[in-house]
Amino acid sequence: MADWSVALHNSIHDIPAQEWMQCAGQDNPFVSHAFLSALEDSGSVRRETGWIPRHLSLHAPDGRLAAVCPAYLKGHSWGEYVFDQGWARAFEAAGGHYYPKLQIAVPFTPAPGPRLLTHPDAPPETTAVMADALRQICADTGVSSAHVTFCTEAESSLLAQHGWLPRLGLQYHWHNRGYGSFDDFLATLSARKRKSIKRERRDANSAGLTFDVLQGASITPANWQAFYQFYQNTIDRKWGNAYLTPDFFPLMAQRLGERVVLMLARNGTTPVAAALNLMGTDTLYGRNWGCEGNWPFLHFELCYYRAIDFAIAHGLQRVEAGAQGEHKIQRGYQPTLTHSAHWLQSPGLYNAVDRFLQAERPAILAEAEHLNTLTPYRQDNSAQAP
Repeated sequence: MADWSVALHNSIHDIPAQEWMQCAGQDNPFVSHAFLSALEDSGSVRRETGWIPRHLSLHAPDGRLAAVCPAYLKGHSWGEYVFDQGWARAFEAAGGHYYPKLQIAVPFTPAPGPRLLTHPDAPPETTAVMADALRQICADTGVSSAHVTFCTEAESSLLAQHGWLPRLGLQYHWHNRGYGSFDDFLATLSARKRKSIKRERRDANSAGLTFDVLQGASITPANWQAFYQFYQNTIDRKWGNAYLTPDFFPLMAQRLGERVVLMLARNGTTPVAAALNLMGTDTLYGRNWGCEGNWPFLHFELCYYRAIDFAIAHGLQRVEAGAQGEHKIQRGYQPTLTHSAHWLQSPGLYNAVDRFLQAERPAILAEAEHLNTLTPYRQDNSAQAP
């Protein structure tokens, strides 16, 4: 790392938005300056929530900005969706201190994408330098570990070459095979599954509700007020924590514009449910959902089927519907591997986690292989599965 310069920043605003976006690019909305700054400015990310910004910038020997990454000092493991609480308990039971740790991630967002954001004109060794810089930060600051979560497969592989421990996870993504309509998609499914989805859509759409797809500035303050109540309802049902503040959603929409897509259901003039999505260059990302009342199959309609409709209409290649949920498979969402990489300072903890991950990896691969046999696609379409 001779002559390279690394800095940690206490706010995303310490790095000019234009410079950040030159590294982040336009493909993934979650690593945009707009999204990350909305998290900070709304108070969703702050010391009190246990997400303390420590964004990293890396300058090449010639002084030019070569890379940035969204990073946070964490005193817990909540809001990450890659679970390491067992590692923490084991290390602390042995007398170690797992927290604080450094999390290279998008807070509260299990959406895969780039995490080591390199400038297109950066030297070819930039990502490797970043991998070593993050390890050195652990040594210099005394944090136990660094975790790059929901990164790309290429990033995970490169980090593994530098001693980081790779980890796999599973999500469920829908893939657009050049469909011209939802019926084109249905035609690739087995007759039984096709009939089941048609029935679910028919029941959801015959309950007397009206549906709107709203984007950007067309989402009103009243819409966001209703959506926040739905968001809280979902958090309450799952016994979770509402990290995102009421100010976050309208602020994010103001900064991201048409990339924010809200699927809204009304009973008369009263909103009763909504699903929030963000749109990337080729992907629609499902984020949050909530509902008031009991409406048949409304969750599937708003979160899955209308997302597919939107993706087809806008020529998007994928719908990523968030973490967990094997029920998505029967609705055309296919098992997809996710990636993370982990560096642990303590040799004892590093070796223990390495053994754990070596045992976990074949189990996840086997699960993915099994789940792929459960997809609803006809046999003559199975070759199209990712």
